Amino acid sequence: MPQERLQGIFTPNLIPMDSAGEINEPELRRYVDWLIDRGVHGLYPNGSTGEFTRFTVEERRRIIEIVCDQNRGRVPVLAGAAEANVKETIKACEYYHELGVRAVAIVAPFYYKLSPDSVYAYFREIGRNTPVDVTLYNIPMFASPIDLPTVQRLSEECEKIVAIKDSSGEIPHMIRMIQAVRPNRPEFSFLTGWDAALMPMILIGCDGGTNASSGVVPELTRKLYDLTVSGQLDGARQIQYDLVQLFDMMLYQAEFPNGFRAAVDLRGFTMGDGRQPQSDNQRTDLELLSRSLQCMLAGHGFTDEPVGGCRAGDALTDGGLDAQEIGKIVQSVVAELKNRGMA
Repeated sequence: MPQERLQGIFTPNLIPMDSAGEINEPELRRYVDWLIDRGVHGLYPNGSTGEFTRFTVEERRRIIEIVCDQNRGRVPVLAGAAEANVKETIKACEYYHELGVRAVAIVAPFYYKLSPDSVYAYFREIGRNTPVDVTLYNIPMFASPIDLPTVQRLSEECEKIVAIKDSSGEIPHMIRMIQAVRPNRPEFSFLTGWDAALMPMILIGCDGGTNASSGVVPELTRKLYDLTVSGQLDGARQIQYDLVQLFDMMLYQAEFPNGFRAAVDLRGFTMGDGRQPQSDNQRTDLELLSRSLQCMLAGHGFTDEPVGGCRAGDALTDGGLDAQEIGKIVQSVVAELKNRGMA
C-alpha cells in the first residue's frame, strides 16, 4: 500500500558531541524532542548538516537508532543512508527499514566525478534492491549531480524512488523536474534543501524542504511553510527575508556547518565541537559570529541579547537592509557563483 507523500519541513539533525568527541546521546534525544515540540514535520538525520561523512558506519547507524527511538513515531524520519559504495548503501537501507524510517535519502556518489549514466546506474541498482522508499539527494557542490533526464528515468523505472531533495537552489531546474516527473508520478515529492529560496520553491510546486535553518529556528520555518501554503504571502515574504539573513550568516561566515552548530548552542543546547578540527583563527571568528547570531535570534525573542547589547541592524529586521548588509550578501552570492563555476 503506497504511503503518503513526503511533505513539509524535514529538519536536518545536527549531532551534539561530548567533551571526548563522541555522540552526546542525552543531548541528541533532548534536541529531537525540542524540534518536534516546535512543529517540524519530520526529522532528517545523517545528512550534510549532520556531517554524516565524519562518522563511522556504526555511529551513523547509532544516530538513526537514537532518533527513531526518541521520536517514537511522532513524525516521519527521513534517514540519510549514503555509504561509500552501493553494496553498503543497500545494507543501510535494509537496516533503517527495520528501524521504521519513512524513507531514506541518498546522495549521488561523491569523491569520483561520475557521468550521468553512472549516476543513473547507481540509483537504479539501489531502487531495484531497497526495501524502503528512496529520496534522491542532489547536492552538486559536494557530489556528482543528478540531472533532469536521470531523475525522469529513475522516477519512471523505480517505484521505490519516491522523491528528490534538491540543494542546488536553482528554481528553473526545480520547475523543469516537476514538469517532467509529476504527470507520470503525481505522488512523487520534491523537496528543496536551499533555505534562501524556501518560499518561492513552495510556490512553484515543491512539497516542502529539508532546511538546515529549521534546526535553529524551527518556529520560523514552520510558520513560513504554513503561511505560504495557505496563501498568506505578505507574512510569508517577511519571514523569508529574515530567514535569508540568518541563513547567509550561518552558511557563509563559518565552515559549514559550524555556523549552524553555534546558533543551536544559543537556543540552549550544548553542541560541542564537531569532528573537523579548527584553527585558533577559526575559533575566534566563530566567537564573533556567535555574538552576531545572538543578536539576530534576540530580535525574534529566541534568546537574550549578548552582554553589552546589539548594534542597530544586528537583529533580524522588519524592513530593508543597510548598505553594509547588502554588500555582505552580494559578496556571499558572488562567492557561491564562483564555487558553482558560474562567475
